[in-house]
Amino acid sequence: MIPRIYIPGDSGALALGAEKVAKAIRAELAERGIEAKIVRNGSRGAYFLEPMVEVATAEGRVAYGPVKPSDVKSLFDSGFLKGGHHKRWLGAPDKIPFLAKQTRLTFARCGINDPLSLDAYKSLGGLKGLQNAVAMAPLDIVKQVTESGLRGRGGAGFPTGIKWKTVLDTAGERKYIVCNADEGDSATFADRMIMEGDPFVLIEGMAIAGIATGATKGFVYIRSEYPHAVAVMNKAVEVARKAGVLGVNVLGSPNAFDMEIRVGAGAYVCGEETSLLNSLEGKRGVVRAKPPLPAIQGLFGKPTVINNVISLASVPIIMDKGAAFYKDFGMGRSRGTIPIQIAGNVKHGGLFETAFGLTLGEIVDDIGGGTATGRPVKAVQVGGPLGAYFPRALFDTPFDYEEFAKRDGLIGHAGITVFDDTADMLKQARFAMEFCAIESCGKCTPCRIGSTRGVETIDRLAAGIEPEKNLALVTDLCNTMKFGSLCALGGFTPYPVMSSITHFPEDFKPAPARVAAE
Repeated sequence: MIPRIYIPGDSGALALGAEKVAKAIRAELAERGIEAKIVRNGSRGAYFLEPMVEVATAEGRVAYGPVKPSDVKSLFDSGFLKGGHHKRWLGAPDKIPFLAKQTRLTFARCGINDPLSLDAYKSLGGLKGLQNAVAMAPLDIVKQVTESGLRGRGGAGFPTGIKWKTVLDTAGERKYIVCNADEGDSATFADRMIMEGDPFVLIEGMAIAGIATGATKGFVYIRSEYPHAVAVMNKAVEVARKAGVLGVNVLGSPNAFDMEIRVGAGAYVCGEETSLLNSLEGKRGVVRAKPPLPAIQGLFGKPTVINNVISLASVPIIMDKGAAFYKDFGMGRSRGTIPIQIAGNVKHGGLFETAFGLTLGEIVDDIGGGTATGRPVKAVQVGGPLGAYFPRALFDTPFDYEEFAKRDGLIGHAGITVFDDTADMLKQARFAMEFCAIESCGKCTPCRIGSTRGVETIDRLAAGIEPEKNLALVTDLCNTMKFGSLCALGGFTPYPVMSSITHFPEDFKPAPARVAAE
């Protein structure tokens, strides 16, 4: 049997040297005259172990990592093609603690096979959800998604089924499915991992959404900073179209659905759904006033479903296993699983899919392993650059939309960034205001002007100029931005600013006092 070697080819693994490792393994195989098949899979998401090389043996797959090009010769000398022991030996991938503790539903196939092999996708249960959907009435599909409790994984947490029902019930000669893959938040990479590691699950989810709502055309809007994801998705769409998964007769049924990949131009605000629609239409990416809602009057003025990548990629498992199966995971109104992306100053960074309900402390300390520097954790930002900073005192907060809201936080796209005790929270608050000022589309005054004034006011605080007055002014600015902005960019910027002021007041004291306190 020809040995099979799995080397991730996704951009995360490539950034950590996977291509150099692949080149070294090819060279070693040639030098030793060994015939082997190299499969470029996606990453399993344990990025602290990447590049993670796996070998298929008679006893199952064996992983090694993080592998460097300089390790390759000794790997072969150790008999790694048969799972031999080596300093990089990790054993069976699914028994690595970081992976073994997960509940993988949406990411069940990620990192296992060639992401562009439709046969491999089907061999692992792919297309079962779509096969069930083509045999069902649209309303029954919508009911199943609604009953599952699936909520938007892009950040807002809006019930997916309600959005689909609105589009289904709205008359229109043309309807659209738009996938928001403009994953611009810091510490987020779940969308990218799916698109690069298991693109057919997204295509399947979009096709199901089309059949459920009467939409016949779909668009995936991908940020320009994801060239690998763009390339993989374009190839996957071609494969799916040739195989009849997309086209005028989806899986041989009377249902028609096709899709295209579109690339954004680098604007963070285009992650907001109405700005994204404007960009797709070839217009400037600025926020639209609502109503009308996109579900009623969206892309080109037609009824449109706009869902995040993970929302759509979660639909196939629901249509395969049923609403009750999916709803059985989670807590409260947060049902199913959530791919938590752990980044920043953390020992074990990567993607961890689990049912809602783990506490923030369990995620940071047990899963993430604490800080990479070994220093105490000072703050954890949850929800990207617009998310609140949580101190250790709030680490008992369960990962759940409502529980985070109770503590003036938000889950967002489930990215968390860890900071040790050297972080200056005044500087972090300033960064949030500056980020908003730079990325604002400029349409509304609270966001455009409020963020600029916020930077100036925090600079005065840092200089020790009238601290009480300027602290009150920052608070007032945040209140205006939160309730007066047209979209979440201006509306959520107060979360990191006010959480920094609330939980880390010592960092906002006048400079001399701060030095004395230290």
